[in-house]
Amino acid sequence: MKKKIVGTNYTENWLPVKNIQNGMIITTDNFKISGVKISPRNIFILDYQSQNNVIISLKNFYNMIDFEFWLVVADRPVDISVYMSQLQLLYNEAQSPAIRKLIMQDIDKGNTFITNNIVDTEYYILFKEKDPNNVQKKVRMLINGLASCGLNASQTTDDDLRIILDNFLNGGKTTEFGTVIPV
Repeated sequence: MKKKIVGTNYTENWLPVKNIQNGMIITTDNFKISGVKISPRNIFILDYQSQNNVIISLKNFYNMIDFEFWLVVADRPVDISVYMSQLQLLYNEAQSPAIRKLIMQDIDKGNTFITNNIVDTEYYILFKEKDPNNVQKKVRMLINGLASCGLNASQTTDDDLRIILDNFLNGGKTTEFGTVIPV
């Protein structure tokens, strides 16, 4: 986390965030906010019975959670710059006009993604806890419960938590400066 600048009117100065580390937001009152990131899965391509099974499993999963939690949806900017560089190298090396044309179509499509600010939508379940051991127990319980629903999940990373805060504070735009508020 960046060092807070005293005397400025940034929203971050009002937040009770001390640090982000080890997949947890550490608050000024020593609560740890953590959770899991859920890999998206389109259940609507499954047959009707399989869709219902997933939905019933999710209902049961949510009902077994015995602590306060937040469902969070966050948009993350898609960075395809490495992919675009690789396409450009392939284009430069290609001899066949037909292959060059196909690669150029992919480059054009990639440029469309870049100019239209395409984002990935990510799904999280977050909670707060004082005891770091309980954080890990709850994370494991969430991962196992979601697996029983046919969904993959992993503990939030520091980067995930920064993206969530950026989404909350800056409307989904990643910034290198504080969120300015009027005084």
